[in-house]
Amino acid sequence: MKFLNARYAYVALRIVSGLLFCCHGAQKLFGAFGGQHATSGLPMVAGPIEFIAGLMIAFGLWAGIAAFIASGEMAVAYFMVHFPMGPVPIENHGELAVVYCFLFLYIASIGSGAFSLERAFRHRSERSPAHHGELPV
Repeated sequence: MKFLNARYAYVALRIVSGLLFCCHGAQKLFGAFGGQHATSGLPMVAGPIEFIAGLMIAFGLWAGIAAFIASGEMAVAYFMVHFPMGPVPIENHGELAVVYCFLFLYIASIGSGAFSLERAFRHRSERSPAHHGELPV
């Protein structure tokens, strides 16, 4: 017996994780949500990746590519920031980075999916007369 439709659950997962990731970027870029505005170093690189990739994932615009980049960023964050404090994520406080890394790797393997801007744009272009070789009237 299925409790949830996997298609809708994936959409919810993509949107919520993307928006949360975007919030991490907003912390670094703008000092929002109790964060500190990053002025130098790796947070200046991570902030834009998190903000833009989070929005792209949430809205489903090239979510697979954005999620792959976000997954790599989280792997780098784990090994550069957390791993030096010990190899176990629960002890070095890196569990969120690990979860994001593998969550975004999963989203990268699926892509934007249903209820996404990418699908809406694709559907719209398939209906346009120019796409079928017809002249627009």
